[in-house]
Order: sequence, then C-alpha cells, then structure tokens
Amino acid sequence: MNATELITIDPDILGGTPVFKGTRVPVKTLFDYLADNLSLDYFLETFPSVSREIAVSVLRCSQADIEHQAAA
Repeated sequence: MNATELITIDPDILGGTPVFKGTRVPVKTLFDYLADNLSLDYFLETFPSVSREIAVSVLRCSQADIEHQAAA
C-alpha cells in the first residue's frame, strides 16, 4: 500500500491534518504513542477505528520513506 491508500488529508477533516483513511485519527498520534513507549496494541485498543493492517502499513511506508531519503 502507498500513503494515499492509507492516509487522508482533507481541509474539512481536522483542518487538513493527515488522518488514517476512513477515520478522524491523526497519523501523528500513532508516532506519539510509540515515541512515548506505548505499544502498538495499546494504540489500537485506544483507537479501534484504525485497523492493525493500516497502522502497520503506515509504519512500513514511513520506514521505506526514511530509508529512501537516507540513501539519496
């Protein structure tokens, strides 16, 4: 999956904040949870509208983007 299949950016949804597609959950929230040493499982329990598949895909997409930028 690519970012456009995983994330929505719409000025009518949270003022254009990137959210998980089909939700109002900001993508940044996932990274904030992980940075605060909270687990992916805890994030998914807290935001049941985000599926594990989508959350993991966002993480993998982010990893691939970081690796691509580092190699450039």
